[in-house]
Amino acid sequence: MNRREILGAAAIAPAAAAALATPALAQTANPEVRWRLASSFPRSLDVLFGTAEHVARRVAQLTENRFQIRTFPAGEIVPGLQVLDAVQAGTVECGQTAAYYYTGKDPSFAFFTIVPFGLTSRQMTAWMRQGGGAQLAAELYGDYDVHGLALGDTGAQMGGWFRNEIRGLSDVQGLKFRIAGLGGQVFQRLGTVTQQIAGGDIYPALERGVIDAAEWIGPYDDEKLGFHRVARNYYAPGFWEPCAQGVLMINRRAWDALPETHRAALEVAREFDWARVFDDALRLTGFSP
Repeated sequence: MNRREILGAAAIAPAAAAALATPALAQTANPEVRWRLASSFPRSLDVLFGTAEHVARRVAQLTENRFQIRTFPAGEIVPGLQVLDAVQAGTVECGQTAAYYYTGKDPSFAFFTIVPFGLTSRQMTAWMRQGGGAQLAAELYGDYDVHGLALGDTGAQMGGWFRNEIRGLSDVQGLKFRIAGLGGQVFQRLGTVTQQIAGGDIYPALERGVIDAAEWIGPYDDEKLGFHRVARNYYAPGFWEPCAQGVLMINRRAWDALPETHRAALEVAREFDWARVFDDALRLTGFSP
């Protein structure tokens, strides 16, 4: 090799080394991450479970598929009402659920979904973002080794489906009623026998007579689960749920280990166009907004 060839090789070597190092550095800063998400909702609920699927798709798009989240409906990994337990234990990295399902652990959980005669969707969003609600939620979730991100809101919910007509307060005494959160405690004071049942288990409970009535969300989601076929009396609205905010619960260790880019992607993905989602749901039912 002559002198010119040696000098040329020497000049190329640093450039080649830099080119090889750059992808390695990028991969270190933006590693591949695989999570599992357990939902409290059945796959048939395309607005509720569809929210988790949407977030997973957006996260993958925003990270060029380097952060992927597999979504599982209620029952595939854990039952619908055990999502918090699964996230806390690290069985899954994250879960889509409603905080008020866990008022048996701490009544404070209800405030981060809704309480009877509570806030509307706009008021809840304002409180969470500007009124200190998110900070209070973080304190509560922290006690369970969970990081929580608000995830959607159903808006005002209906009063529910009843096998028999309700003409007065005496008709709810002894009634076996599926209802979640602090609303159930209100009905207990009225003499109602309340039960908390996951969404996918409500229909068979109604059909077999295990319960006499059930509240869920509203016409679109309720029809998906078929409640109208076994309980013909529908009442509205539900004073106990002027809104209902969902939550993405994330295992604290998994969240702390997540790169900043992936955290940002997750934050952006859960902030999507809810108006478009509900417009699509209305169109599927034959109505135009």
